[in-house]
Amino acid sequence: MVAAFPELEPVAVGDALADQAYRRLRAAIVERRLPPGTRLSVPDVARRLGVSRSPAREAIAQIVGDGLATFAPRKGAVVATVTLADLREIYEIREVLEGLAARLAASRITEGELDGLREVARRHREAIEAGDVARHMDLDQEFHLRIRRIARNGRLLEPLERFQAQVRIAMDTTRRSPGGMPQALAEHELIIARLAGRDPEGAEASARAHIIRLRRELVSRDGQEGEGHDDGHRAPR
Repeated sequence: MVAAFPELEPVAVGDALADQAYRRLRAAIVERRLPPGTRLSVPDVARRLGVSRSPAREAIAQIVGDGLATFAPRKGAVVATVTLADLREIYEIREVLEGLAARLAASRITEGELDGLREVARRHREAIEAGDVARHMDLDQEFHLRIRRIARNGRLLEPLERFQAQVRIAMDTTRRSPGGMPQALAEHELIIARLAGRDPEGAEASARAHIIRLRRELVSRDGQEGEGHDDGHRAPR
């Protein structure tokens, strides 16, 4: 069953309509206002965003390129469903790239940026103590995004942002790990300590260990939820 298309905030009148349309559409998908299975028809997207079909078509093409939507027979573009098998592959790549980001960040981070990471960790602890899962998810992503930006490597940032968006639309799958929130924070604090020590090797090792732990949880959960998982059930690329 294809999900109904909700209302979206129209884009502002001006230049770069396709880029504005893309950013609005991407945000709606990442925030799950457009859940997996929602059909992204050009006329609907154009009407909801208040643009012509040309920028709407360009925006949808970018969304497909990001892996946030796929083309389905007789339906056109549909918001992607990210499975545990997809997440396992994403985390295999993230292990390497997030490790590299932390390594680069350790030699480039400023005191102000360190203070910013510590503040994120402080807010993260408050969210965990309050049992606020949604806030935990937001702060977890903010932590990783800050490190990627501190690394100051645009070519590294781009694929990681694409993967993070795909992880975000699979949050109902990834948030079920018991005790995962305090453990994630403890791992983040260790990464901060390595960055503060300007320890590239230690920062990379800690970042990779963090992602490895998440990947192993996914592999374990995949086995529990369906032995003999058929790769044919993965979300289309």
